[in-house]
Amino acid sequence: MVSQDQAAAPTGAAQRALAVFDAALEAAAVLAMLASACIASLQVFYRYVLESALPWPEEVALWAFSWGVFLGTAVLVGRNGHIAIDLLSRFLPARAKAWHSFFTATVVSAASIMLVIHGYDYMTRTMAVSPAMQWPIRYLFLAVPVGGILNLFYVLRRAGPPWLGLATVVAGGLLYLAVRHAAPLLYGESSSAAVLMLVGLALILLEVPVAFALVFGAFAAFSPLGGTMLLIVSQNLASALNSFTLLAIPFFIMAAAVMNAGGITARLVDLATHLVGHLRGGLGQANVVTNTLLAGVSGSSSADASAIAKLLVPEMERRGYARAFSCALTSAASTLANLIPPSLGLIIYAALASVSVGALFVATIIPGLMAAAALSIVVYLVSRQKGYGADIPRSTGRQRFMALGHAVPALLLPLVIVGGVRFGVFTATEAGAMAFAFAIFTGALIYRQLTARSFIAAVREATFDTVAVAIIIAAAAPFAWILTFEQAPQKIAAALGALSENPYVLLLLINLFLLVIGLFMEMIAALVILVPILVPMIVAAGYDPVQFGIVLVFNLVIGALTPPLGMLVFITSRVGQADIGAVFRAVLPFLGALLVVLLLITYVPALSLGPLRWFGP
Repeated sequence: MVSQDQAAAPTGAAQRALAVFDAALEAAAVLAMLASACIASLQVFYRYVLESALPWPEEVALWAFSWGVFLGTAVLVGRNGHIAIDLLSRFLPARAKAWHSFFTATVVSAASIMLVIHGYDYMTRTMAVSPAMQWPIRYLFLAVPVGGILNLFYVLRRAGPPWLGLATVVAGGLLYLAVRHAAPLLYGESSSAAVLMLVGLALILLEVPVAFALVFGAFAAFSPLGGTMLLIVSQNLASALNSFTLLAIPFFIMAAAVMNAGGITARLVDLATHLVGHLRGGLGQANVVTNTLLAGVSGSSSADASAIAKLLVPEMERRGYARAFSCALTSAASTLANLIPPSLGLIIYAALASVSVGALFVATIIPGLMAAAALSIVVYLVSRQKGYGADIPRSTGRQRFMALGHAVPALLLPLVIVGGVRFGVFTATEAGAMAFAFAIFTGALIYRQLTARSFIAAVREATFDTVAVAIIIAAAAPFAWILTFEQAPQKIAAALGALSENPYVLLLLINLFLLVIGLFMEMIAALVILVPILVPMIVAAGYDPVQFGIVLVFNLVIGALTPPLGMLVFITSRVGQADIGAVFRAVLPFLGALLVVLLLITYVPALSLGPLRWFGP
């Protein structure tokens, strides 16, 4: 006798059809990201090779990027791959975990239903056309309801009994209706900002994926304001991605992935080992130097942490270093990717705070190198205490010269990126596109390690890393809008100002606040939430927004090393197969060193702003 679950299960033909659909959707998202990179590179080619300009590349690249993000969002829903804060579920028993999973999926469903209903409503009301291609803007905003429908499609296909997905979507619909119609009765229009903060942050702490927690929080906040105001959620979601600066994110992430696949990372490790491997704690010093060199070409801490952990942690253990120490050092050193240009954190800050990417890149050079030096000092001190290293023979001049020659292509890229952006040769986005093209050229033609298979795998991985970040930025746009609308930054600034009129004490309070936030929130999510609140406040206090961007990002990357979130520690522990608790204990000396550097760059503006005077206004 056939059970109901078996009868409801997809047939072989249906499973094959679903597999084809999944592959097609994934390919569409990847191709959209690739297209945006190729189009941005085309603009640079036309400008400098053909000495002409095209009117449409920026616009078409942005449309491809936006559609790629919303299509990729649905793929990540199917994979359960969205960024969420793992605080609660690890402590729950199995039965409670099942209910918790049902709850988080219900919120995802409710947020997706909101995107479908109000996204379609906004799309049909939009009458404008794009300036270059004269395309109806409604087709750009159509990505929002289409993405919502695809999200629901993947929720319906949740693992477990076939009825579970349907029950989740129905529960999401009921939750949507309850909030939509009960919100005006429970709280008024003046409570929108408070509701947004409470609902959004509570859902994040309950492990709802950050993007959907922010979308649902915005929906709950706007519900008492009426249906027309709910259109703002969809409008902000799509408009937030319509930023040419944000296109730098997928380009640098793809560049980092291709560099790892094409052998560039291995060349940098080899160079670092030849330079400092003979010192006390030599492989540890090589770890720091490698991350410093790689930071100048990748911009992604998570990518660097994973790549270096694969390459160096096993070798460090083989030479007598504790596995926990090796993973802790790799975690701490991978923060340099966001402290040395090109930094994805600084690019996102620049887009949100409307400051110059080039100025941020130049201003963070000294703080980033200070952080690298501080980590090297800790490696030396711990290695002396534990007896690590000093067992690698000093490399000859010829060996160092050969290693340098192999690494030259990778070493030139940071100079091109920072100099080109700073002096207006190309934008940060175009720099990312050129870095991607350079990584392909170097890996395929110079090092000859990049194959078609490894290239496709790298771009596929990078696409969905990009989607996970970009959808949070989009989801935070309504959050920022309502905070600005209700003057929340001014109110918070007044509250902090009341605590102390001394600017030094105010900066200390802000640093402590950011360090606490970093304990519980991933850097990208924290940036998109905090920048609209804090930047107006620090500008009013007379603090330079360029320097504050570096302080803000520095605080938040420290949060990537601290429990309970500690993303970089989790990455290196998983890749290096080390005990997470032991790695968190081993990372404490590195945290202390980074905190000292943070205080210096907070209270000594010349460390950040001095290089801006050297390189011109």
